[in-house]
Amino acid sequence: MSSYEIIFWSFIIVIFYSYAGYAILLFISIKLKRLFGKTQQNIQILDEDLPEVTMFVAAYNEKDFINTKQKDLYNLDYPKDKIHYLWLTDGSDDGSPELLKKYDDVEVLHEPERRGKINAMNRGMKYVKTPIVIFSDCNTGLGRQSVRKIVELLRNPKVGCVAGEKRIYSSDKDTASGAGEGLYWRYESQLKRWEAELSSVIGAAGELFAIRTKLFKEVEPDTLLDDFVISLRIAMDGYSIQYDPDAYAIESASLNVGEELKRKIRISAGAIQSILRLSALLNPFKYGWLSIQYISHKFLRWTFVPVFLFLVFPLNLLLIFSDNTYLSTHIYIVLFLLQILFYLFSLIGYLLSNRKIRYKFIFIPYYFFIMNLSMYLGFLRFVKGTQSVNWEKSKRQ
Repeated sequence: MSSYEIIFWSFIIVIFYSYAGYAILLFISIKLKRLFGKTQQNIQILDEDLPEVTMFVAAYNEKDFINTKQKDLYNLDYPKDKIHYLWLTDGSDDGSPELLKKYDDVEVLHEPERRGKINAMNRGMKYVKTPIVIFSDCNTGLGRQSVRKIVELLRNPKVGCVAGEKRIYSSDKDTASGAGEGLYWRYESQLKRWEAELSSVIGAAGELFAIRTKLFKEVEPDTLLDDFVISLRIAMDGYSIQYDPDAYAIESASLNVGEELKRKIRISAGAIQSILRLSALLNPFKYGWLSIQYISHKFLRWTFVPVFLFLVFPLNLLLIFSDNTYLSTHIYIVLFLLQILFYLFSLIGYLLSNRKIRYKFIFIPYYFFIMNLSMYLGFLRFVKGTQSVNWEKSKRQ
């Protein structure tokens, strides 16, 4: 086998493992654990035994969503005298602080300067007095059982963080942004369910996650993916991140692919930053299975896979015309045609991106392409230092 073939197949294996092989590994591991391990039973806690919690919402100019969000929080199935409401509105100049102050049981912290979500979180955590704090975004709805499910998981002293499930509103027909984002998060949710059952979820999403208050450590003020860094640092301290699909946050998809790309680029820049700040987690001799999960679920996707996807195309073409291939040239022709088909469907997805269609799977190649394109653009933005810590909201449907 030539050196080009070794490189080509190495790239293919890494790409396959990152998006499918790791899922297969989790699935097999879960089946073995269920076969030989003990199944844990969740015991519902009586209301009088439930701990007090703080619902923590950091919001910037979210006046249009505040009343809906607060009513949603009031609707949660949890004793009302055991929920504290804390809002951070730093930098908001649309009347958000004044609107929130009409709620007598809501504590509002406001500073006129806008310094980003993580600075507001660092400041606000000093005011949290309950043993559990639950973070949620202003523009997301929560499942009624969310807080109760989170608290049940945190009964286990080995659990330090609970990641909520992120859902996207869907319909029979959808555009590329809605279909792609919805399908992606269903796939991610399944991975998280398996990870939680096996050991620990790899990171939490800011739409909904909870931690033990005592485990919070101030995060660097320029941090872009605060939810990911906070949750994984807790895991690195020896606690697990757990997951329950009934603890969920739901929101609308991005208005269009352009808005989704804008969001993905920021996340990608934050991914590179997170890799540097969590570099110790790449050592499996210290962190064991947690490191393997992190490398499999996040690190490969954020680093090698986008590069390998770009390189396998010319390598494949080179192998077709090479006389020194170990395997049949026909295999490389088939693989090359499959890549052509993938990019053809990506183009079709682009052309139909703003049309609502029933067969949403058509948009998968295009969304996958956009995800990996955003890694290049996010990397450039991070290197240039042009990604602000202040979140620029994406327009949503």
